[in-house]
Amino acid sequence: MRVAIICKDKPGALQIRLDTRPNHAAYLKTGNMVEMAGPLLDEQDQMCGSLIILKVENMTQAHDWVGSDPYGLAGLFQSVMIKEWNKVIG
Repeated sequence: MRVAIICKDKPGALQIRLDTRPNHAAYLKTGNMVEMAGPLLDEQDQMCGSLIILKVENMTQAHDWVGSDPYGLAGLFQSVMIKEWNKVIG
């Protein structure tokens, strides 16, 4: 199954994102669950969140992955939504 992970950063947390980005990028490359990932952008083209598509066996695996993400561990996110996602095109 695939899941979409949509994370919104806390207001004013850009420096946390920048400081943690190398560890987060390395984490994205571990294993083989991440199919796509990238930052969400605000009106000024500043990073303000994340969109990640994972291929997992179950929702527990997705929650475990999110729980170990360096961004989350650093307290970057205001909210995290994990939803099953159906790939139609691409």
